[in-house]
Amino acid sequence: MAINYNRAEFIRSAVEKAGFIRDGRPQITFAGRSNVGKSSVINRLLGRKNFARVGATPGKTTQINYFLIDERLYFTDLPGYGYAKVSQAERDRWGALMETYFAEQGLISAGVLIVDARHKPTADDVTMCDWFKNTGCPLIVVANKLDKLKKSEIEPNMARIRDTLALDDNTLLIPFSAEKGTGKAELLSAVSRCCE
Repeated sequence: MAINYNRAEFIRSAVEKAGFIRDGRPQITFAGRSNVGKSSVINRLLGRKNFARVGATPGKTTQINYFLIDERLYFTDLPGYGYAKVSQAERDRWGALMETYFAEQGLISAGVLIVDARHKPTADDVTMCDWFKNTGCPLIVVANKLDKLKKSEIEPNMARIRDTLALDDNTLLIPFSAEKGTGKAELLSAVSRCCE
């Protein structure tokens, strides 16, 4: 039966290991830099305007947010990374939370790493990508903000992203626009396959 992605509810935010959900449902884990439009991508997938909070200030999500989709899977939204105006203590807390999360076996069913289609992935993007690869779970890379590129820039930019993140040929790289909905069907279909 097809998953109804419009049926979504916010379940909880976890700030420490005790708050992680471990109920056996698949968890699709979203990660990305603070200003890459992660919440906008999630909102686009769920057909909601302001479901995952779109912050005016990047770096606002400092906990792991769980959204239950159709009572069948979770979208797990990780805190955005790489935002300069965050204190060192906050960054350390973020790092510790991420290490705990990635170290626990069986939490992540698939990773969705969101990068900016316009730019070469940052060192933080590469680190996050490696964390996902080390889990052994399927990884989907979403190149958001496609609408900001000229047609002629798309292919070279995708090649640069694939190259920088050292993605193998089996890793899906989806050109995406949270603004226009480009790539939505492809991403939802990839997510659904990971939950079968």
